[in-house]
Amino acid sequence: MTDTRKKRMSMLDSLAAAGAGSAAPSMMSTNRALRSARNAVDSHHVWELDPGAIEDDRLRDRLDPADVLDLRHAIEQNGQTVPILVRRHPSEPDRYQLVYGRRRLEAIRQSDSVTKVRALVASLDDSAAMQAQISENMARRDLSYIEKALFAQELVESGFGNQARVAEVLTVTKSSVSMAMAIAGSVGRELIEAIGAAHGIGRPRWEALSRAIDDTGADRAELAALAERVHTDAETALVRQEPVPEDVSVAAFEAVLKAVSASPAPRRSAVQSTGKSAPAKHPITIGGRKAGSVKRTAKGLAIDLDEPGFADWLEAEAQEVIEELHARWRTRAED
Repeated sequence: MTDTRKKRMSMLDSLAAAGAGSAAPSMMSTNRALRSARNAVDSHHVWELDPGAIEDDRLRDRLDPADVLDLRHAIEQNGQTVPILVRRHPSEPDRYQLVYGRRRLEAIRQSDSVTKVRALVASLDDSAAMQAQISENMARRDLSYIEKALFAQELVESGFGNQARVAEVLTVTKSSVSMAMAIAGSVGRELIEAIGAAHGIGRPRWEALSRAIDDTGADRAELAALAERVHTDAETALVRQEPVPEDVSVAAFEAVLKAVSASPAPRRSAVQSTGKSAPAKHPITIGGRKAGSVKRTAKGLAIDLDEPGFADWLEAEAQEVIEELHARWRTRAED
């Protein structure tokens, strides 16, 4: 086997091995999906395709467009070193559908000097293509918390599976998927996209922003406009060769959180006579969409449901539902 062919055959193996040096057994299924994609590649041949012949209807998993510009410059200077993965279009000859490699494809589409995209062509059905995208997503370590939260939300909303299924393929707990989706749903996609990836901002601070928005009733559109102004100001400063934040999206997040924290509570009842803040409401999501909220009270737990019919049913079935939940809690406590 020639050295060139060995390199071609190892491309997807390298992706499958990324981050797996001390991986737990739960990572095996994701690595297996990448190896399955590798095995489906036609003769391990790297093709040069017209970027316009490739459709991209995959779920979005990144928020920062700036890295595409950086990648475009790198490809123009050094060439495209890693091929993208596509599959043949099921009904249109000479057309393809992207499996993964969106940033590389978009970078070449924006380039004036690079006209062809190097690609591996695989025979994959919808399910296998989705699994390969998820696995490649997990092999990367540079997605921020909120990007992963939006990706999980889109997986559920696209019909890929419920939260338990998404948790399984992402090798995380169902509760972490539920919490991430609740935060993404509460903050809202428009505001999240205005802020950006915000690398380094983890669950606790995104949850704090979510609670602050719910507690104050802040206008998300106004907050999104504020975040966009931070990005615009940074772009202007860059042109003027003035200092800019190391990560503008983090600066946008900080500005939004500061604005919400400074907003007065909409109701006097938000602060109790003891001077302590009222218990925060935690959003409840069903199928990735906000369905109500739950919060601790002085006497116990209060649940608000947005759908009246479901609230009526839960009221009628409360005894049985609570007994079942209590049994599950006891079982978990004993484990």
